[in-house]
Amino acid sequence: MKLLRVGTAGAERPALLDQDGVLRDLSAIVPDIDGALLSDASALDRVRAAVGAGVLPALDPTGLRIGPPVGRIGKVVCIGLNYHDHAAETGQATPDEPVVFLKAPDTVVGPNDTVLVPRASRKTDWEVELAVVIGRTARYVDSAEAALTHVAGYAVAHDVSEREWQIERGGTWDKGKNCETFNPLGPWLVTADEVPDPQALSLKLWVNGELKQDGSTSDQIFPVGEVVRYVSQFMTLYPGDIINTGTPAGVAMGQPEPKPFLRGGDVVELEVEGLGRQRQELKDA
Repeated sequence: MKLLRVGTAGAERPALLDQDGVLRDLSAIVPDIDGALLSDASALDRVRAAVGAGVLPALDPTGLRIGPPVGRIGKVVCIGLNYHDHAAETGQATPDEPVVFLKAPDTVVGPNDTVLVPRASRKTDWEVELAVVIGRTARYVDSAEAALTHVAGYAVAHDVSEREWQIERGGTWDKGKNCETFNPLGPWLVTADEVPDPQALSLKLWVNGELKQDGSTSDQIFPVGEVVRYVSQFMTLYPGDIINTGTPAGVAMGQPEPKPFLRGGDVVELEVEGLGRQRQELKDA
């Protein structure tokens, strides 16, 4: 299933994109797309039954905003330097263990919402990523194979970053990762049963129509199952939590001088195979 949330920010309602590309209203079946739904097998079965019965009303998508596909996110866990080619382009060694940092849930916006370039920013950068959505509590999971059973589905994430603040200002990466609007998510949550191999997905990103990133999750240093297993040793993952699993080569930071960092007026488009496409116009904060 392709689950999504539509409507104005803070007042989104649950919806589904059916196999014919028709947007369907789920609000009579479930209250929201969130951790409570994703952890409730019977509720998901009701959604599937309603789809099969053809009883879900259609929604007119004209002018209808798409919000983040998951509501009430508890935490956003991010994995840095998780692609061989990205580590190489930035001149950093392949990590022996996953690099873990957090983004605040309030950085998450819809896939086509405006992204704000922070005041005084000189090095705002792009990163297309595969996002993992947790569907079952993961605590001290003992294998990568078992970890995949805790995944509800997958989505497109844009891990926007301010590199000067991330790398050159001391302390942790958090200053360069938690600016408002720095985590567009969606358009859909594609349930795990429709993604048989999360290590076989292409990722692409364009800036002002120019292809910048063109990679594959097959290049991940730590695959999805291992990432979930590893993170579960250090923190409990709850239904509705998000893991951004890293970005392939092609970010502005890895390009020759003058590096083409983002500015107000730029347009970024990105997609992950089978998971939909995002488009953001950047504006100065």
